[in-house]
Amino acid sequence: MAAVGTMRVLVCRLFGSWPVPLVLARFLRVVRARLRGWRVALVVVLVVFGTSWLAMWLVEPESNGITEPDTYWWWFLVTSSTVGYGDFYPLSLPGRIVGAYVVFGGIATLTILFTELATHIQAIKGKRMKGAVALDLSDHIVILGYCPGRTERMVGELLAEGRPDIVLGTWEDVAEHPVPEHESVAFVRGDLTTVEVLKRACVHRAATVVLDARDDNEALALLVAVHHLAPGAHTVAALRDLGRAQQLRYVNPDLHCVQWHMPSLLTEEALDPGITEVYTEMLAPTEAANTYSTTLPQQWAGSSFGECQTWFGREFSATIIAVRQGGDIAVAPRWDLPLHPGAVLYYLGHRRLHDATLADGKAAAPVGRAATGQPAPGSAPIG
Repeated sequence: MAAVGTMRVLVCRLFGSWPVPLVLARFLRVVRARLRGWRVALVVVLVVFGTSWLAMWLVEPESNGITEPDTYWWWFLVTSSTVGYGDFYPLSLPGRIVGAYVVFGGIATLTILFTELATHIQAIKGKRMKGAVALDLSDHIVILGYCPGRTERMVGELLAEGRPDIVLGTWEDVAEHPVPEHESVAFVRGDLTTVEVLKRACVHRAATVVLDARDDNEALALLVAVHHLAPGAHTVAALRDLGRAQQLRYVNPDLHCVQWHMPSLLTEEALDPGITEVYTEMLAPTEAANTYSTTLPQQWAGSSFGECQTWFGREFSATIIAVRQGGDIAVAPRWDLPLHPGAVLYYLGHRRLHDATLADGKAAAPVGRAATGQPAPGSAPIG
């Protein structure tokens, strides 16, 4: 008992003669000199817990059950976190000094934890901006290559179509994320022909890969790497010389090639696979359907677009794609749009329909008018 009393006197003198913050400051300097990161906070909280428990046991009267094992850890938790429920508390002045020591230790620990957390978040953000983070995505769109202004436009078009998962891969000459304002656009930077960089962009799990290279030779190198890693992905390449498309198709027969100077076609092909082939067939002077125009036949003035569309399809296997009237043009018009005299119809068909053909081809009343008993345009009423 005499030894315990002596120890209690020593503890009282120690905590009474040394300011608590000064003791902790010196201790933190020693710990930080030897440890880094989260381990500093762990060591501080363990040391403060152990030393404060011993000190509290020495200075508090035995009648106070605060130092009981099933009680002290709870008191230490709520005190060091500065919550302080007040269900347990020291009774003696030395005990309260130990309590202050615990409070300052808790504040120091929380400060270290929040500092490390902020540093960790900043490091992750820095890696994201530098394109060094390995991603975890699937069924996304990957754009390989960067051209200022052009790439931002493509990304904007893809996002406008509701495609939130986009990965932009660039070469090392692009120092930081070009479009950091778009949180849904991830960034990967490095040698785009290496498997390591392409895997960081999750190319092997991508739905579509867009090759927007700096030249056609680079496009070929990118295609070889992408096809090796993701042979089943829908791949679109922008080429300066479309005559080289066949060479690239030696690597991937299913490759879709787009003229480099038409970036909008890249995004359209990425969103709707095969649409560039449709455009090519529409524009090519072949036996396939071509685009034509004609003035609305007089007898169809006042009918709806849907009625005229149905008649064109049934009689001539043609499809009206746009209507110009009143100085305005409507692409894919409403089905109930009324057609006025002099309207110009733009249609897809296998041949040009001349005025005489259109006049002779009208063999029946427009759909809807016959069903309602109304006379067809240009015909005399019955009875």
